[in-house]
Amino acid sequence: MASILVLFHSQEKGNTRRMAEAVGEGAQAAGADVQLFNTNEGRLDVEVFRKVDVAAFGSPDYFSYIAGGLKVFLDDWCIARWADRNGLEGKPHGLFYSHGGGGKVREPLEKLFAAVGQQVGETVESSGQPDDEVLAACRKLGGELAQAAQK
Repeated sequence: MASILVLFHSQEKGNTRRMAEAVGEGAQAAGADVQLFNTNEGRLDVEVFRKVDVAAFGSPDYFSYIAGGLKVFLDDWCIARWADRNGLEGKPHGLFYSHGGGGKVREPLEKLFAAVGQQVGETVESSGQPDDEVLAACRKLGGELAQAAQK
């Protein structure tokens, strides 16, 4: 069974959380084991990331940049990679984000996570509360990630 980590940051309105849950639903429907982790509630141990087959990363747009918790993950990932690259590089991943206007976080999100590995599917965007179309796109992304884990 494929294992997928959905690492995201969400607080206040929970828009990014709803997107993360939809990615997880899509992956589970495709037969994957899913672990959701909100960086607003703690710091992810990089060893968890090392053990999963694929990942999804989601962030709100904070002044055209990713949430601090995701940046901390990338810092931890980079440091761990110096010691042992095994399981930390070349990992397929998907991306999603929410914003209240502007949505300029897409570019830094895609550039920063390109170092992790190959992006699967399209980056999913939600302006404000995710509607049915956005949630369907998130579920589709989850299914694509589950398929990528099988390869």
